[in-house]
Amino acid sequence: MWLTDSENMDTHVGKLGSKVFFSVAIFVILVQSSIWVSGDGGLETLVEDVADHPSYSTSNYAGYEMDELGDDPWTMVKKKGNQFVVNDKPFYVNGFNTYWLMVFAVDQSTRGKVTEVFQQAASVGLTVCRTWAFNDGQWRALQKSPSVYDEEVFKALDFVISEARKFKIRLILSLSNNWEGYGGKAQYIKWGKEAGLTLANDDDFFSHPTLRSYYKANVKTVLNRVNTITNITYKEDPTIFAWELMNEPRCTSDPTGDKLQSWIQEMAVYVKSMDPKHLLEIGLEGFYGPSTPEKVQFNPNTYSQQVGTDFIRNHMILGVDFASVHIYADSWVSQTISDAHINFTKSWMEAHIEDSEKYLGMPVVFAEFGVSTRDNGYNSTFRDAYISSVYKILLNSTKKGGSGAGSLLWQLFPDGTDYMDDGYAIVLSKSPSTSNLIALQSTRLSMFNSMCGWNCRWSCHKKHPVDALLFHDEL
Repeated sequence: MWLTDSENMDTHVGKLGSKVFFSVAIFVILVQSSIWVSGDGGLETLVEDVADHPSYSTSNYAGYEMDELGDDPWTMVKKKGNQFVVNDKPFYVNGFNTYWLMVFAVDQSTRGKVTEVFQQAASVGLTVCRTWAFNDGQWRALQKSPSVYDEEVFKALDFVISEARKFKIRLILSLSNNWEGYGGKAQYIKWGKEAGLTLANDDDFFSHPTLRSYYKANVKTVLNRVNTITNITYKEDPTIFAWELMNEPRCTSDPTGDKLQSWIQEMAVYVKSMDPKHLLEIGLEGFYGPSTPEKVQFNPNTYSQQVGTDFIRNHMILGVDFASVHIYADSWVSQTISDAHINFTKSWMEAHIEDSEKYLGMPVVFAEFGVSTRDNGYNSTFRDAYISSVYKILLNSTKKGGSGAGSLLWQLFPDGTDYMDDGYAIVLSKSPSTSNLIALQSTRLSMFNSMCGWNCRWSCHKKHPVDALLFHDEL
């Protein structure tokens, strides 16, 4: 998500799990709300009863996971074919973004918000959080200048990682930003100019050898950091789900995509040579480019095929483990909400799931999606409809063993952080119907993850007593 400067700020839940019948009971209650979008109709078919059920707090939702899941060792997430696995079991993702965790953790007065957001996320079964592991040259910078770090900010990142582990939440850590928020490639350009380099524009970040060396030095420092709380080196920590090269990289000065392709190739190999254990993704928005002219019809507009990215070509690079896609119908299609947003999202997701299966042979995560309260005509019913449509498409892929590996809401906030809201923030305590939608998706994915080991793909139609619940209303 692009963030302006004004939008950037100047108990342990224990082992989750209870009896299977409790998980099923929760599931039945939620299924009876009939919250899934049926067919292609859109808003009229959606969520009326869900608001009648109470939102799920930590205390009354802690049983969403099966018993055996709580007993599994905390090990690295791996990729097997087009799916993620943990301990040789499928691992489908229901997650969220909260980008500012490290900056909040620096100050004792705001550090508690990090714990709150993890606690609240765990209470509705969210298992993966995407957040920034960078802040370059800005207020509370992690990297104050090339290879010069603020130890207190690094300790804050240590805290974020250790706290996530307490709540059994894994982290996708992004290593840089295409946009100016938290420094981004513009800050690297500034450092380069201060060092006497002749640079034409921000996209020289991707091509100039000195700036590439700055980026690689930063990656090396972060990956080899030893957490001062857990004493675990970052590149050895299973709490980290994956590394992300950059948030939403674009290289508009080179619509052919060659410049960005070269950068991704070099950096992917570099990261994997240093850390072969963790998964790696690029951070792309998912736009189709020149290598697949027949696919550009799925792009939201003609401009998106000229920003230097190329979904299929970029993800074929050695070292990239899974695909990332973002979804912003309200920015790309129209700022007035309508069924067109849901229709675009359906075709966008299905195209990327199909291509991830057919051409890439890897999982795809829809790493940012949401609805802004600032959209013309916004209402919570539409937001719930939109989230439901995303979840439904993923479950349809999941039940046949497809590449649709999960999604990450943009974005989850705890109470009292409204001043950071870019319009997309979801505060669970203020959004009971949305909270229930998230909880139901977590329940279903948890059951998928728990019921079937890797030796039985979902497409093998293994019978199980709760199959009827999982596939209620024939998603």
